[in-house]
Amino acid sequence: MNSKQRIVVGLSGGVDSAVTAYLLKKAGHEVVGIFMKNWEDDDDSEYCSSNIDFVDAAAVADVIGIEIEHVNFAADYKDRVFAAFLREYQAGRTPNPDVLCNAEIKFKAFLDHAMRLGAEKIATGHYARVRQRDGRTELLKGVDNSKDQSYFLHRLNQAQLAKTLFPVGELHKTEVRRIAEEIGLPNAKKKDSTGICFIGERPFREFLNRYLAHQPGPIKDERGRKLGEHVGLSFYTLGQRQGLGIGGVKEKGTPRGGGEHEPWFVARKDMEKNTLIVVQGHQHPLLLSQALVADDLSWTDTQPAFGGFGAKTRYRQADAACAFHPDTPAAGHCRVDFAQPQWAVTPGQSLVLYDGEVCLGGGVIAEAIAAPAAG
Repeated sequence: MNSKQRIVVGLSGGVDSAVTAYLLKKAGHEVVGIFMKNWEDDDDSEYCSSNIDFVDAAAVADVIGIEIEHVNFAADYKDRVFAAFLREYQAGRTPNPDVLCNAEIKFKAFLDHAMRLGAEKIATGHYARVRQRDGRTELLKGVDNSKDQSYFLHRLNQAQLAKTLFPVGELHKTEVRRIAEEIGLPNAKKKDSTGICFIGERPFREFLNRYLAHQPGPIKDERGRKLGEHVGLSFYTLGQRQGLGIGGVKEKGTPRGGGEHEPWFVARKDMEKNTLIVVQGHQHPLLLSQALVADDLSWTDTQPAFGGFGAKTRYRQADAACAFHPDTPAAGHCRVDFAQPQWAVTPGQSLVLYDGEVCLGGGVIAEAIAAPAAG
């Protein structure tokens, strides 16, 4: 990519996208910034930082010397991402909206918009890389392992990857911050955004409360003993430890010195009986899965064949060795068997497969299969 190109950069107001735009401009490309507004239900609230982020993005564009355009994708976002997010929660699963946002908004609606502006490529501040090989485009992990975001990008296809650049994927975060300070970017020290884009830093349960019907019901242990009340199954996720309201519950007759003071974790949701099943101890067998089934599969290239790969069932997890069993592509689901049991495998979250540093794609976890009982 030596020749000068017209590249549209998604400027979020954060330091990663700012340095992305700077590096491309420095390399001689014609760079245009676009600020994507994806949420507008409560713009005026203390939690929605969209207005502050746009001011930061505009200040960055000014320093770098590029144009910036403000584009509203809120309607697309509500239809394509938020509606699916609520459907999943209502069904008792725990979706990953950032994965959907990348596939449907940043690399679809935004990409289409950029192409209408005459762009040859788009670029974002994600920590990932693309590599051309044998006429195909591979998605690779970012160089900075602690920041790698390929997990969130695994649903991108060949057409999207071929038009995308991730300049900061070649750098460590410390280097990105250093460049930002060196060139005097106003947001050089801005802290990384966390949480789901449309929820911001607000309490999650309070946000979901506005949108989801909630039916309180019993919290029970695996033997069916009632320990308390839940506020609605949608508000809990597997492996959750905080906010259960049952700390310190001790059954009569429990032997002294046993594990009765171990913390409780959410292990199952029984949607039919509106019951939350909890267990004691981080390594309880009900929290461990030896295998899973995933559907809604999406591959960065062709579906891989049966074989050994690395897999992530959640972000910020080391790749777990697994055997991948594809069904026929038409069936649209697969099974993965892990070499070691995996903790709190959660339906609705993403299974992402890797071959070394190459991200192959993945699917949505439909079912976790328990580890066989010991002995």
